[in-house]
Amino acid sequence: MSVLENINSPMDVKKLNIFELEQLCSEIRDYMIKTVSANGGHLASNLGVVELTVAIHKVFNSPQDQIVFDVGHQCYTHKILTGRRAAFATLRTEGGISGFTRPVESEHDIFSSGHSSVSISQAVGLARAKQIKREKGKVIAVIGDGALTGGLAYEALDDCDFNHSNLIVILNDNKMSISRNAGTISKHLTNVRTSKKYFKFKSRVHSTIMKIPKIGKQLNKALIDIVGKIRGIMFHKATFFEDLGFRYYGPIDGHNLQALMNALETAKINSRPVLIHVSTVKGKGYYPAEKNPTQFHGIGKFDIETGEPRSSGITFSSTFGKTICSLAANDSRICCVTAAMAVGTSLSGFADEFPNRFFDVGIAEQHAVTFSAGLAKNGMVPVFAVYSTFLQRSYDQLIHDVAMQNLKVIFCIDRSGFVGEDGESHQGVFDVSILNSVPGITLYSPSCFEELSLMLGKAIYHDKGAVAIRYPLGIAGKMPDNYHYDKSDANVFGNPECENCIVTYGREFSECYSAYEQLENTFVLKLNKIKPISKETVLLASKAKNIYFFEESVKNGGIGEKFASLLSECGIKANYKHTAVKNEFIKQAPVSRQISAYGLDRQSIINEVRNGEKNQA
Repeated sequence: MSVLENINSPMDVKKLNIFELEQLCSEIRDYMIKTVSANGGHLASNLGVVELTVAIHKVFNSPQDQIVFDVGHQCYTHKILTGRRAAFATLRTEGGISGFTRPVESEHDIFSSGHSSVSISQAVGLARAKQIKREKGKVIAVIGDGALTGGLAYEALDDCDFNHSNLIVILNDNKMSISRNAGTISKHLTNVRTSKKYFKFKSRVHSTIMKIPKIGKQLNKALIDIVGKIRGIMFHKATFFEDLGFRYYGPIDGHNLQALMNALETAKINSRPVLIHVSTVKGKGYYPAEKNPTQFHGIGKFDIETGEPRSSGITFSSTFGKTICSLAANDSRICCVTAAMAVGTSLSGFADEFPNRFFDVGIAEQHAVTFSAGLAKNGMVPVFAVYSTFLQRSYDQLIHDVAMQNLKVIFCIDRSGFVGEDGESHQGVFDVSILNSVPGITLYSPSCFEELSLMLGKAIYHDKGAVAIRYPLGIAGKMPDNYHYDKSDANVFGNPECENCIVTYGREFSECYSAYEQLENTFVLKLNKIKPISKETVLLASKAKNIYFFEESVKNGGIGEKFASLLSECGIKANYKHTAVKNEFIKQAPVSRQISAYGLDRQSIINEVRNGEKNQA
């Protein structure tokens, strides 16, 4: 008989005994593996926190007790237990539930999530608000999977104090973040300290001592100091958290339900902020994910039996990885920097081939940029490979530490434009506007693999100052027959004497070129260097009566707005239409659906040009 089929809310979890809870965990894993194999998603991280999440919902009362999942990529069990069991099959599909926490889906999701190291900051704010309003309930931040390498997490820890009696931080240590506490003695003492009997006994002892006339207060303080010093010796790294004001418990076996529930019950009645250190196995219960948790951290559709991805081939990311290795083999100045995304940005090969010039700084994009500035200042050529949405975190460092210093740092921006099913937090449509506002940065946007490789070489050896190259997730689209990038700033396809000019760049060129093949009296101006745009490039559109700009980026601050301004500066008078992403967050859907939803697909482009001609007739 299935236990999972009867779980429709956290209240149903509370009715289960330990044996039923263990069966529930097994069924959740099977359901999770089946769904992610069909839809893609974050598998290994979620398999590792099944027991932890079940234990949290067994002990606490969500949403009165507020649970904040860092990144949100470990929230699948939470979603299943909070009324979304049936909907979980729609994970990451258009119109389905998100792969991250989303308050619009459930009152049990406190924040929209997607990026790392924010949970403790959020939890501290939630906890303080509860105290001010005298509301009941705890606030539980679940952090791990490398998120504790992010500086924001430490800023939040430093802002905690002894008065946060309603704050609990659960550190999910899956060997992808901090090191383990040593030895069986530490584990045994943790089991003792998290038992209800011990906790009640300890409270009675302190209460009794405090009642001793005259010396009770001093004796109690001395006892606390002695116990603290002994605990520091026995628990090693626990003193770091204790010094910040937390009561530390751990390490606890993150797959032992009873041990987890004991620790959570103790934390629930504690009068101080608590940090529970939980040891889990990333990918637990599915051998391919346990064997290779990095591959299964974020994965597309795969075969359950073999664990093999259902799609593969050359991508923009793999092209970048191959090219940078080739360039670095002949230039000892070239270094590569990543913020915990070596596999995602295809730098694993570089790391193996040039270990002394490869730097993974952890989830610390701000540090990655300023660190790269230091490398550049002393004569190296740093290449920072980063996802578009993660680059957002380092805007100040881009301006102050790189651009203002006029330093040669190369930014290779992966996942630019639409990324599909990851949803609002991961769409790479802001990087153009961000970089367009920073003085001195040169920006390229390749449309095909050949362009990416040649632009990378041009950025390293020919351009001055900081250079960014943005490219999309996945494969290249259709290009003109026999096309070869000649390293020019722009290319014209068709007769520039035609009345209609389509201007575009990057992946969107494929859609525009396909539309151009179906249109008359039209030519295409393809921008290769999108910042700065020269007067000579703008003049290529000077004969057009109608100019249509199509851009896979947000409209505000985009290249289309800049191009319109340059047209005016050059005295070019034409009807101008700018089609780009509206100033909104993009919901999950296949990339092809996102492109068409914003009028950037071939047929929409054809309709736009033809409607313009009709309106002028």
